Amino acid sequence: MAEIGDSYGSPSQKILTFTSNNNLINKIMMRFYFLLLLLAAGMAGPATYAQQYNTRGILCGDDRVLILEYNPYTYRADTTWSWHAAETKGLPSDYLRRLRTMDEVKPSSTGDSLLLTSSSGAVLLLDRHTKEALFYAACPNAHSAEFLPNNRIAVANSVAEGGNSLEIYDLSMPEKVLFKDTLHSGHGVVWIESRQQLFALGYQELKVYSLSDWDSNQPKLSLDAVHTIPDRSGHDLSWVNDNKLLLTTHHSVFEFDIDAGSFAEYTPLKGVEHVKSVNYDERTGQLLYTKGETSWWTHNVYHLNPDVTIHVPGVRIYKARFF
Repeated sequence: MAEIGDSYGSPSQKILTFTSNNNLINKIMMRFYFLLLLLAAGMAGPATYAQQYNTRGILCGDDRVLILEYNPYTYRADTTWSWHAAETKGLPSDYLRRLRTMDEVKPSSTGDSLLLTSSSGAVLLLDRHTKEALFYAACPNAHSAEFLPNNRIAVANSVAEGGNSLEIYDLSMPEKVLFKDTLHSGHGVVWIESRQQLFALGYQELKVYSLSDWDSNQPKLSLDAVHTIPDRSGHDLSWVNDNKLLLTTHHSVFEFDIDAGSFAEYTPLKGVEHVKSVNYDERTGQLLYTKGETSWWTHNVYHLNPDVTIHVPGVRIYKARFF
């Protein structure tokens, strides 16, 4: 059990702190100091959607993943689920060394399974309830993965021997690469169902693919377009809607208009460097992001609208997503 420590920063900087022990992240209820500025008398209106319901985020770092449930309006927070690589059932023992540095976590459409990658060299599909390995493969410096039709996934691999690639796997066949294409410093991959297209982010390009021979046992990707991104070191790629993606680079965050094929700096995070992950929820207007603050990692997850810093001192966080 832990609670907010002494105040951090100014009174307008709201900080929710989660802590951990040396083993698992415990389920903890938090008590918060009143750091939020009160609305002026008479100005408070009806509760918004975001004020009525808790926000859930899922984050990864080190060899761990945890789900946080919090409400930035009511000062309540809870760690509702956690996973440590050593807990995984049905995983070959040599894979534990490949799961030391988790760098991506994406829930399935139902939330019952999690698609994870580790820069130590693996992709893993995990049953969230039983913590059983449903699929695994050794992938050099894996940095992102995505669910695809027909029970398949795409994995983006960064700089490494055998890496710099985009790989396709069938979830029924662990460790078997079905298709591979070059993607220098692969860091992000997003599938848009309505477009039947896969978007893959590399060091200085955003590639667009369509599926080919997908109903066969030798599926392929066909390259539709290549867009040069407006900065170096593409880092994270996330879906906003079926015409807009967010991507992060070394120096800033950009939005990509798919129909127009154009990039523009993303105003809320313009000029913010080393952003490792970014998620925007159009329904609530909330934004969640992480940035490298101690080398590639951080102890902070940043939530905007309202502005709250979620402090997790026990994990070297890499990415955070809305759950």
